[in-house]
Amino acid sequence: MKRVFVAGHNGMVGSAIARQLYARSGIEVITRSRNELDLLDQEAVNRFFCDQKIDEVYLAAAKVGGIVANNSYPAEFIYNNLVIQTNIIQAAHLHGVQKLLFLGSSCIYPKLAEQPMKESALLTGVLEPTNEPYAIAKIAGIKLCESYNRQYGRDYRSVMPTNLYGVNDNFHPQNSHVVPALMRRFHEAKLADASQISVWGSGTPKREFLYVDDMAAASVFVMDLDKETYEANSEPMLSHINVGTGEDCSIKELAETLARVVGFQGNIVFDASKPDGTPRKLMDVSRLRQMGWSYSIKLEDGLKSTYQWFLNHLDDFRG
Repeated sequence: MKRVFVAGHNGMVGSAIARQLYARSGIEVITRSRNELDLLDQEAVNRFFCDQKIDEVYLAAAKVGGIVANNSYPAEFIYNNLVIQTNIIQAAHLHGVQKLLFLGSSCIYPKLAEQPMKESALLTGVLEPTNEPYAIAKIAGIKLCESYNRQYGRDYRSVMPTNLYGVNDNFHPQNSHVVPALMRRFHEAKLADASQISVWGSGTPKREFLYVDDMAAASVFVMDLDKETYEANSEPMLSHINVGTGEDCSIKELAETLARVVGFQGNIVFDASKPDGTPRKLMDVSRLRQMGWSYSIKLEDGLKSTYQWFLNHLDDFRG
């Protein structure tokens, strides 16, 4: 029985990966809540790996949030992410874990990277200032994986998801990403019979969105690839791979789709005095497609599933 540790199993991505693994035979999924294992505690993480005899790791634990959260808590975003990933990767190596998958973010790429963004765009330009601390932490995670591979012969891979959304997302009114934040606001505006709703920014930036179950499927797919196949589709010294749809839409189009899904019938206005962030973030996913994987859940279908989940869990979001 293969013992697979999913770090961050209570989060949106980690829970989706755990669901994928629970459905497979021959795998014992190992999880720990924050109360059971503090990933910021290096000694505790080392003890855990020593005791549990882990075979593989999915490193989905992270401090995440949208533009407001990244702007408000830059120290926490860089510190927590650096410490969590360093503790887990180092402990995995020390205790003989040969395979690990690190989950990064598309924000690792320069703000003005050529579109669509290829894996080779990493470290070729200036990052988007609003989430630079988080991005730097994620870049460090990629380089940790590459370094352990190069020095110790480990098989530590990294996947860079585009903007994710889906069940078990964070719907906090200030600290969430664009899809859950807007979904909640449209829902509340509908209940209040509001005549209009204001959306941050000009509405012109373009974003790519991937449903979290697709991300989980891609993660397991990449982890399952034999080393020869994986390396045959890799550029030298690039351990990371983009995961996305290869398609994007404007924030205005996203807002209109969300309004339709939620049933909000008022006007949508855009506040151009608020930051837009990166003008466009589209992933080049040709490498993953060459390996044999592509997404399956269309944006509007994914938003409908997410909204239904949100409605089923409204009591969790009140207050």
